[in-house]
Amino acid sequence: MHITMKKRFLSLLALTLFLPAFAACAPYDYSDRLSEVRSDLFVAETEDFTLQLSCLEREYPYADDGVPCPMSKTLQVELVPVVKPDGDVEIYIGDGGTGGEASYRTAYGDYTFSVGTDVFPQESVSLRVEYGGKTHTIAATSVRTAETLTPAEALAKGVEAERETLDNMRKEGVFCGELCVRLLKRDKNYYYFAVTDGTRRVALLMDGETGEVLARREDSLRS
Repeated sequence: MHITMKKRFLSLLALTLFLPAFAACAPYDYSDRLSEVRSDLFVAETEDFTLQLSCLEREYPYADDGVPCPMSKTLQVELVPVVKPDGDVEIYIGDGGTGGEASYRTAYGDYTFSVGTDVFPQESVSLRVEYGGKTHTIAATSVRTAETLTPAEALAKGVEAERETLDNMRKEGVFCGELCVRLLKRDKNYYYFAVTDGTRRVALLMDGETGEVLARREDSLRS
């Protein structure tokens, strides 16, 4: 009986000594260092304009300072006209018709409208656009496919590719930076991954299905 108890004690002691070492080797969870995530895009097109609705979680105020702040969910619509219409452009999202007047951005030649939300749409979303004296009722569909990486998977791919960069942004063992993951749609789906500590930013363009790094850019943020 004494021998059995001694074995149990030694086993417990070994486990206790092993746990800190295991914890030290466990991968760091960077999800709490995110300052922006664009998880989905919904697109639609008419003869008068193209439209993109983004599902965003973003910190406020937004700044590339290396310090993530609490994020909130936002639906952001960007409408690109074929020809700039006379008068205002109004955008209403969903069956409830949440919306209002869109703002024109001279630098981009588009109209934007944003509204806070608790839940992001799935697969498709209906919109009503008051444009050039006409009313357009359209359905925007998600660009995501079964093969598209989730934001969490894209984050993991980016972290894996920039392991040395993230390690160099540690101070006394603590990661001092913030990350951004955005789904993009061009000829196919891509992900934009970026990490910054407030002094420099490293950005990757990744394949939206495999996570393969297609392009890399590093910028200094010092003035």
